[in-house]
Amino acid sequence: MAFDRRDFIKGSLAAGTLLSGAAAGAAERAQSGARRHRTIAVEESFSIPEISQESVKFLMSPEGREQGWEAMARFYADQSREWGERSLDLGEGRIAAMDAGGIDVQLLLLGSMGLQSMEAARATELTALANDRLAEAVRRYPQRFAGLTALAPQDPEAAALELERGVKRLGLKGAVINSHARGEYLDDPKYLPIFEAAAALDVPIYLHPSLPAPQMVRPFLDYGLIGPMWGYAAETAVHALRLILCGLFDRFPRLTIVLGHLGEGIPYFLTRIDTQHLNTQAQRTPKLKRLPSEYFRDNFYVTTSGMNASPAVMFCHQVLGADRMMLAIDYPYEPLEEEMRAFERQPLPEADRAKICHLNAERVFRLGDGSTGK
Repeated sequence: MAFDRRDFIKGSLAAGTLLSGAAAGAAERAQSGARRHRTIAVEESFSIPEISQESVKFLMSPEGREQGWEAMARFYADQSREWGERSLDLGEGRIAAMDAGGIDVQLLLLGSMGLQSMEAARATELTALANDRLAEAVRRYPQRFAGLTALAPQDPEAAALELERGVKRLGLKGAVINSHARGEYLDDPKYLPIFEAAAALDVPIYLHPSLPAPQMVRPFLDYGLIGPMWGYAAETAVHALRLILCGLFDRFPRLTIVLGHLGEGIPYFLTRIDTQHLNTQAQRTPKLKRLPSEYFRDNFYVTTSGMNASPAVMFCHQVLGADRMMLAIDYPYEPLEEEMRAFERQPLPEADRAKICHLNAERVFRLGDGSTGK
């Protein structure tokens, strides 16, 4: 198949996997007498046409190519059109996919990572437009959709105001930030207004992946490493650790950060992170009041997005406990029915399954019981 970079970006950087169910898994559990729990999937992407078009302009520019988007395009050209079409659907097509897969509610987030590499004013304008469209979709389908406020952190003060607007005026349930902004991470003090707003509103921030930052991208450009295979997790894990180690959670002890993909690998390394933190503490500032793992267990939630078939589900259950886990698919980038079927087969106690399927999401995002909180 000939590679068409424009088709890829129109299709995929719009945001948003192969359609498709937990129906079989739910049926298997129903036959065994197990209860079907309400299901809330909390990392489900959408986009809007204006962002798709703007992304094409930026991501085909010399700056966009330099940041790795052309490499991403090569590896995902075959899937891009389908993903893009599904990400733009905020209506009956998406709901049909949810019904086929056994998902009751999707928590929608803007997955257009390229926005955070754009000029600040334009990115701020586009995220506000996306938030308005998302709020409209939630109003049309209040029993099926909830959403997170998209932020363009390039202008921290504007992002803080947009978060307040999203929560107070649009009824959205927190924020999503697609990781770094032009290689700048949120531990920089200039981004404090965003965290101050989240803390004042008492809402979570979903730290969603992006491509590795420009200063670290080169080794990821080959072999498909740049995106979901490895680059996303490597980049987002570094970002999350920077937030812990800068002392953010000493300043905002009630702040909640949500990570997808079972914590981007961090749970596997928690003990080593603690021991090496203690080994290097004499050389570090600021001093932390607690161990890194304690902040991770108390200030972070992890979701199962794209990882429902993995033994890592049960590993995270052992390391973090069901109280810190939430269900997610990563629609439309992952096959919905296969992901749900895999999750249904995880050997979880039913009380813990209920927490992961819906109880934690209802509490963290204030979704209410049986609706999106309307």
